[in-house]
Amino acid sequence: MPNLSLNHNNKPLRVAVLVSGSGSNLQVLIDAMQAGELPIEIVGVISNREDAYAITRTQDAAIPVAVLSHVASGKRIGIKTFEKHAFAQLQDWQPDLIVLAGFMRVLSSDFIQHSIAPMINLHPSLLPAYKGLNTNQRVIQAGERHHGCSVHIVTAELDAGTVLTQALLQVNPKETADSLRLRVQKLEHQLLPWTILLLAKGVLTLNTDSSKDNGSYLPALPLTLFINQ
Repeated sequence: MPNLSLNHNNKPLRVAVLVSGSGSNLQVLIDAMQAGELPIEIVGVISNREDAYAITRTQDAAIPVAVLSHVASGKRIGIKTFEKHAFAQLQDWQPDLIVLAGFMRVLSSDFIQHSIAPMINLHPSLLPAYKGLNTNQRVIQAGERHHGCSVHIVTAELDAGTVLTQALLQVNPKETADSLRLRVQKLEHQLLPWTILLLAKGVLTLNTDSSKDNGSYLPALPLTLFINQ
């Protein structure tokens, strides 16, 4: 298991990002980095889809990108092969933190266990509720009054790692899955950079074993970011 301490003596946090789609959250990180608002260096991006627009965003920012989608014969790359090449690429980049931002493949427990850096994932629900896919539609069908997104530590069990931060919104009576998705996405664009900033500054720690009494008077995690929409 990687060391979960991110104390780097005020050096920029070296971040690698795994993506599968448009990369809107990646773009937020790029913009914040370039504006000097996030003390990070995005050392590389890995996409498991060759048609992901996130690749264009990465290239436009002159950030190294690795596309691991198909083998030379044109067959879609299997998860074991993907993980083999992704692991080698991450070893080359040596990130301090790996961020899954809209990454749509389930990683094996072996890959997670032997990762060279801690991994966090951005998930569109208020975990532990609504793990997995199609969260917006499921929330509407269940008649939920609240929804949102979470950043959590990646573990072998899907969407089950310790929740670090969450952002909350109220579901409107006439909400559709698509309108809810767009509203949650706006929250994601705020929650992810704030979470990474808290990690980079050492305000938020990935060492979140709440079973140990460290004598702190601070409230236990997760933190919750309340944003009105």
